[in-house]
Amino acid sequence: MALLLKNAHVVDPSVELDGIVDVLIDGERIARVGENLDAADAEVVDLSGKYLVPGLVDMHVHLREPGFEHKGTIESETRAAARGGFTGVCSMPNTDPVTDNGVTIEYVKSVAAREGHCRVYPSGAMTRGLKGEIISEMGDMVAHGAVAFTDDGRGVQGAGMLRRAMDYGKMFDRVFMSHCQDEDLVGDGQVNEGVASTRLGLLGWPAAGEEIQIARDIAIAELTGAKLHIQHISTARGVELVREAKAKGLPVTCEATPHHMFLTEDAIDGTYDTSLKVNPPLRTAADAQAVVAGVVDGTVDAIVTDHAPHADWEKSREFELAPFGMIGLETSLALVITNLVKTGTIDYGRMVELMAIAPRRILGLDQVSVAEGSVADLTVFDPEASWTVDADALESAARNTGFKGAELTGRATDVFVGGVATLRDGVVC
Repeated sequence: MALLLKNAHVVDPSVELDGIVDVLIDGERIARVGENLDAADAEVVDLSGKYLVPGLVDMHVHLREPGFEHKGTIESETRAAARGGFTGVCSMPNTDPVTDNGVTIEYVKSVAAREGHCRVYPSGAMTRGLKGEIISEMGDMVAHGAVAFTDDGRGVQGAGMLRRAMDYGKMFDRVFMSHCQDEDLVGDGQVNEGVASTRLGLLGWPAAGEEIQIARDIAIAELTGAKLHIQHISTARGVELVREAKAKGLPVTCEATPHHMFLTEDAIDGTYDTSLKVNPPLRTAADAQAVVAGVVDGTVDAIVTDHAPHADWEKSREFELAPFGMIGLETSLALVITNLVKTGTIDYGRMVELMAIAPRRILGLDQVSVAEGSVADLTVFDPEASWTVDADALESAARNTGFKGAELTGRATDVFVGGVATLRDGVVC
């Protein structure tokens, strides 16, 4: 049956659309877009007061399956994605076994097709086992649907190894996503080196431990001509390095997370809340402001979550023993609306660019637009919905959100993937 979405405020800068129109979905595609549409036998959904945008894509998500199902599964974490308004996610390869060959790529895809609540675009490791020693089976992974290469979780430590991976892998026209962490410099760092590490008595993680590798990876991208994407950028100098690379015309992009924009090292107090232990660590207020400035001026290309579910018992240990990471799929949209759109820092058009258009462009995916003939991957949200983050009420299998108790405005109400509802009236289908 056709579906007629009425009276939504549609925002899609890719087709210069910003206004109240109707959208008719027939099958998996958009049949018509216009005012006062009518369609016999179509199910009519009134979206008055709500916004409709191209489906959101989070290009940095840990689904944990295979191997770490005690933290989360493809089913549970794509359920969280649907509740957060996402039509697609890019899964990271630090699973067990590591996603470094076509068989594991195919496993992720098949489970997602059977149990997922959104599209899953798997990335593959740059090196076998994430060990930084031997190039992974890149061609095999691409043949089975890998959209990017990354050693996310630790990053490629050897400059020569990264060059070999880029020189070889660039033939597949995939982006190399870099987790920038100089392990020799970072060591066993737990929190940002400076005031926080001193106050808390924890080992410090210097900003230079990230920035040195950003600079190195940009230089190697320039040397090889490979496309480079800097993951979860967190420092002012890191943003400036990417800005300089773009000014030179290099194929360099970067992403930022809500927690690196809206939380700082000051949030970690004497309670040692391990939900705030993330990689890279929460930085200074000046760093957070610089990342937001990069979002505004276009240096930062995409907003991602680095959604990292962990079991309660893992995060309940001492701070230095607890794993890094927080979940974010269900809070990301609301945090961006609350802290960036409602404050006038960016508008909804820029939000769509950051959360829907640029992620697809960077990953080489087909673009989705609110236009006739486009695949009907759509996100609908209520911009005025007020809610409080309750960790126990989230769809994710995990509870390690760093935004517990936050008062937010804006929330997804409906999501359609290929014309099929995965979220209706705030309930995952």
